[in-house]
Amino acid sequence: MDQKKVGVFLKDLRREKNITQEQLAEAMSVSNRTVSRWETGSNMPDLDVIIELSDYYNVDLRELLDGERKSEKMNQDLKETVLKVADYSNDEKMKLMKKLHFFSWIGVVSFIIFIALEAMDLADSGITESIASFCAGISFGMLIIAVIYTSKYISKFRVFKKKIFQRKA
Repeated sequence: MDQKKVGVFLKDLRREKNITQEQLAEAMSVSNRTVSRWETGSNMPDLDVIIELSDYYNVDLRELLDGERKSEKMNQDLKETVLKVADYSNDEKMKLMKKLHFFSWIGVVSFIIFIALEAMDLADSGITESIASFCAGISFGMLIIAVIYTSKYISKFRVFKKKIFQRKA
């Protein structure tokens, strides 16, 4: 797929409809900058947004993905398949967000315990020092996990994790 070609096609479709980037952004519930990135070909819309754009502009989904008009209409089965793929993608994102939310709360609670022990001057000796250090470490670890989950490297991390666990099995 040629992103630049798709971007030019999206721009042409918007101009044919005689609307601004701002109007399209509002209709698609995205920012003006996002529409601009689509039209320059630097980013592609998510699958569910591509389907919305196809309906909005009344063009075949394949035309949108190819970046040019075709004469035949889109097969309904193809549209349903793409919708299923988009739903699957959204489900995967939701699973990741739930994990991130869980890890974040662990980090927050650990940090609160650490701060409480520090505030009561209990983090300087004995078992409470160990608990405070453990909580600080957990907080920092959860912060690192949050950074990984919100970065573009999470998919690479998941592939790496799969490889490691397959070797051990």
